[in-house]
Amino acid sequence: MKILIIEDERVLAESIRTYLEAEGNLCELAADFDEAWDKTGLYDYDCILVDITLPGGSGLEIIRKLKADHQRAGIIIISAKDSIDDRISGLELGSDDYLPKPFHLAELNARIKALVRRNQFGGSQEVHYREIRVRPGEHEVTVADRPVRLTRSEYDLLLYFLANPNRVLTKEAVAEHLSGDQADLLDSIDFVYSHIKNLRKKLTGAGARDYIQSVYGLGYKWAAV
Repeated sequence: MKILIIEDERVLAESIRTYLEAEGNLCELAADFDEAWDKTGLYDYDCILVDITLPGGSGLEIIRKLKADHQRAGIIIISAKDSIDDRISGLELGSDDYLPKPFHLAELNARIKALVRRNQFGGSQEVHYREIRVRPGEHEVTVADRPVRLTRSEYDLLLYFLANPNRVLTKEAVAEHLSGDQADLLDSIDFVYSHIKNLRKKLTGAGARDYIQSVYGLGYKWAAV
């Protein structure tokens, strides 16, 4: 899961990132309004955590921009400003949840998981695609009830495909999903092919059909065969 943490309190932002990355997520930070504005315009995320009070502007403006751009990311406001007016404003703009500071990181993690399941997979505790079953809460993957061991990148790639069936995903989009904004610094994105090949090999080796289709000159698509 790819998460953007928009938070100007550096210690809090780093503690959130450390906790969520230990849970297997890819996290990026934005410490002020301008950085958050740029990243939400350049990259896609599964979930965005937004503080309302930011250096240089309001987190509510970020939420307004995300909704105007039809971003698919789930949005959770994390803010010490817990007045009813701020909460209502955020929800009316389209945020999905509101967690006032201080909060327990375990609760934040649970809310993120529930939100992403709701947005991407209809709230289901399990994701099914024919003979493939994924339990996001446990990071478990099975094919016809046989367990399949995937690396973190392969697991993230599988969920990315399952959340976007029949949609062409460019190599650049896959690279950015797996590496975050560090993908812009890479000399090559050939690692995408390696992850695709390994994921395909493990799934088909366990008895699944090959649902990953190469789209010449563009990227890849998960589609029924």
